[in-house]
Amino acid sequence: MSMDQARRSELGTFLRDRRGAAVRADYDLPPVGRGRTTGLRREEIAFLSGVSVTWYTWLEQGRDINPSRQVIDAIAVNLHLTEAEHDYVLGLAGFAPNPRPELSEPEPVPAHVQLLLDALDPAPAFALTPHWDVAAWNTAYQGLFPGVLDTPPTERNLLLLIFLDERVRAMLPQWELTSAQFLAEYRAESGGRIGGPQHVRLVQHLRATSPEFARAWDAHAVERFTSRRRQFEHPVAGHLEFEQVNVLPQDVPELRIISYLPAAGTDTSDRVAALSRATGFGISPA
Repeated sequence: MSMDQARRSELGTFLRDRRGAAVRADYDLPPVGRGRTTGLRREEIAFLSGVSVTWYTWLEQGRDINPSRQVIDAIAVNLHLTEAEHDYVLGLAGFAPNPRPELSEPEPVPAHVQLLLDALDPAPAFALTPHWDVAAWNTAYQGLFPGVLDTPPTERNLLLLIFLDERVRAMLPQWELTSAQFLAEYRAESGGRIGGPQHVRLVQHLRATSPEFARAWDAHAVERFTSRRRQFEHPVAGHLEFEQVNVLPQDVPELRIISYLPAAGTDTSDRVAALSRATGFGISPA
């Protein structure tokens, strides 16, 4: 047996072993057979990883095929491999494991995007990247989330803030519903980036630091990102209700502009005006 054949055989054996050890409840899947609670079917992991069942079967059989790094990354994420195991399968597939990068800082937004955000004041507004990094914001958003300034740029990510920042969690009266909804919306948008380094790093980081994220991610919920009413319990302004509006700039389609407009029939405008006077952040009624 050649060295290449030995690596392909070990890769297939390793993936088959990890697939057999996977806990079905972690994927929101029912038991199979006589109540067996572990083990994924080949078609299940193939579906999650975006490959055909035939191709995945060949991979486990050690056939002479050439999987891309993106496919190996996607399979590793969906089998919940550790970083060491992930590097191992990359090596078996012929790829040199990359040094684990830190979460990246988003690129600066174009000047006219910041101008738009500032023009939306007194409505809190921010710009979101495809990986849901908070790339820019206006003074009203800073008043709503003062912690955005002291959060390291590499951690200004909407999913990181929702699942890991206790200040943000305390402001969301329906945290479980909101966090699950945001994650389902992120997943709906991430299909084309599954297996990409930023996506893989973000998911692995959150899986390692938030059991609640891991459970929600394994539920595989998918939902379109929509405008809707949002509620906050601000430590200074109290109960706030906004209509969330999402805008996609035609000339910068990779960014999403999200603005919170004070909801009609509430005293949110008055409350944010009082917050403006108390903090000097510039939030005032429209």
